Amino acid sequence: MSRFRSSLIVILVAGAWNFTASAGETVPGGTLESLLAYARDRNPEIAAMRFEADAAGERVVPAGALPDPKFRTEFRDITRMGEQKATLAPSQVGSTKYLLMQDLPWYGKRDLKREIAEQEAAGARGRAQGAWSEVAARIKATYAQLFYVQRDAALTQEILDLMVRLEKVAQARYAGGLAAQQDVIRAQVEQTAMRNELLTLENEGHHLRARMNALLARPAGAPLAEPAAARPLPAPAKLDQATLEDRLQAKNPQLFADAARIRAAEKGRDLAYRNRYPDFTVGVSPIQYQSSVKEWELMVEMNIPLQQSSRRAQERESEAMLAAARARKDATTWQLLADLYENLGSLETARRSELLASNQLLPQAETSFRAALAGYENGKVDFATLLDAQRQIRQAKRSQLKAQTEAQMRLADIERLLGEEL
Repeated sequence: MSRFRSSLIVILVAGAWNFTASAGETVPGGTLESLLAYARDRNPEIAAMRFEADAAGERVVPAGALPDPKFRTEFRDITRMGEQKATLAPSQVGSTKYLLMQDLPWYGKRDLKREIAEQEAAGARGRAQGAWSEVAARIKATYAQLFYVQRDAALTQEILDLMVRLEKVAQARYAGGLAAQQDVIRAQVEQTAMRNELLTLENEGHHLRARMNALLARPAGAPLAEPAAARPLPAPAKLDQATLEDRLQAKNPQLFADAARIRAAEKGRDLAYRNRYPDFTVGVSPIQYQSSVKEWELMVEMNIPLQQSSRRAQERESEAMLAAARARKDATTWQLLADLYENLGSLETARRSELLASNQLLPQAETSFRAALAGYENGKVDFATLLDAQRQIRQAKRSQLKAQTEAQMRLADIERLLGEEL
């Protein structure tokens, strides 16, 4: 009985601990910052790029290090002119030669190899930062779409509730003989269409949450908090095109990686020209007779760079690789600048569209709807006019919401191009 009671206590304590841990966990998704912080620590693509950058950084020291020395032993006259059986004992053979050798590259080659590895490591860090910018942009875009779906569903539900009230008005007028039954049926048809739109929005939200969970390295069906609010847009002064172009060329991770590739290609070209000069091997060799060392030898060895056609081909290859790296960076720069220009234009258009919808289109649609509702209740307009006025309100609010979402998407793209937050 006491053993059973102890086991029960252990189970209850473990359950309480798990419950407390689960309650303490915060479900991401309420804010964009929580999603970015979660993904920065857990996204496997980002982790892989960081590990690759770390691996590239570890190649710097070996690239500039001397090769390992070599040791050789020679057993000479192992039969002592036929006077004994063959042996490998150093004190019993005719002599034993020990040779310790060290390869020495031509002056400057080691430094160039180390500098090439440093630039390759810098390029790997740039690619890792670029990968994070891409993932962050996808998270920001998905968050904006989730916010749009949530707000659109709330808007659709609001209009659905309005249509329920309009149906009651139509029923009251129909009961009093002031309206046709067709008005009631049309109100019901509108409600059915909106309920179908709610189902579509629910399905779209389901897909977006699965996409977001994939970016966060979570199960597709894991819960996400509803987006609390859209990010505030930066002030127009922060969106000056010339300033952003300078920031892009200075901070863009892809351009940073391309610049590192150019520097590595320049060092590679210099190394190819240094290969015109020979490398050396130096060595020291003590020679043992019986039990003592009685002779010392020094040796120097060098390779003779006679294969000039091969070396000239390597030099031309290095020049071509450098030219290709420079051309690639130029092409990337022009494409990124074009993308920045396009996104800035789209963001400004979305901002102006939102202002137009908020300050003119929506107030006009609301005034039109109030007038149509009063006219319908007084029998001065038909139900079709009332429905059109209701649709105008919905279209105005949707235009406002779409403009806000488009601005958020363009902002995410601009920050991806800059490689940093605005």
